[in-house]
Amino acid sequence: MPQFVLTLACPDRPGIVRALADGIVEVGGNILDNAQFSDPGTGMFCVRTQFEAPEQDAAAIREVIEGKVSEFRPMVSLRAVDRKYRVLIMVSRLDHCLVDLLYRWEIGEMPIEIPLVVSNHKDTRPLVERHGIPFVYLPVTAGTKPAVEQRLFDLVAEHEIDFVVLARYMQVLSDDACRKMPGRIINIHHSFLPGFKGSKPYHQAYERGVKLIGATAHYVTPDLDQGPIIEQDVVRVSHGQNADSLVAIGRDVERVVLARAVRLHAEDRVVLTGNRTVVFA
Repeated sequence: MPQFVLTLACPDRPGIVRALADGIVEVGGNILDNAQFSDPGTGMFCVRTQFEAPEQDAAAIREVIEGKVSEFRPMVSLRAVDRKYRVLIMVSRLDHCLVDLLYRWEIGEMPIEIPLVVSNHKDTRPLVERHGIPFVYLPVTAGTKPAVEQRLFDLVAEHEIDFVVLARYMQVLSDDACRKMPGRIINIHHSFLPGFKGSKPYHQAYERGVKLIGATAHYVTPDLDQGPIIEQDVVRVSHGQNADSLVAIGRDVERVVLARAVRLHAEDRVVLTGNRTVVFA
């Protein structure tokens, strides 16, 4: 039978799980996997449920389940497992995260579709086109930024993009752009922030003698680099490693953390609760 993934978030109170289960039973469904969490900090209840059902129409299933849980005023998402999210990847000159995502996608490890890649530089065009993916060059200047962002969202609509991945895209999106896709733009950067801002952060870290190199993947919000965190990781380093070594280690951590974050989002394992995330690994 077709399988579906449902996520739900709402203020916590008794009866939510029963109502949800009643909805799944009503469509003839059978629960295959279930994870839930009550967040004491926000008072929110979150659940991710994967189930099979004889009904093919996801919209029809959603209508029945939403009818059962409507009294809890939940945020609900429902997706057929075989419908992969369509992802627009954005990149500048640094290509390590892009290369990793394309490799994982090509071998079937990353459950997404990539209709196109957008960049403000031409450096990665040969790499992208070798994978049979259209490459769109959108150079950005202070004067053209509004027009470029409008073109970007035209592409999002045209290609029915579900979410955007900033794979080391070195342009700051405007507040308006961030608000148009809340919880649907993922960014990656080193984990030194708010310290070591600007260019060459790993060289700054080397000069300060850091002992941990890390990366953070998060959703983009108008507050620069302060959006809800999806995934993080760190690697211990020593005084014996120079600045170039730290850069290389940082590249490794960044691509692994970004790949994890993209996969978690693509599998509907991330639920937003305000400025926090609940991640069902």
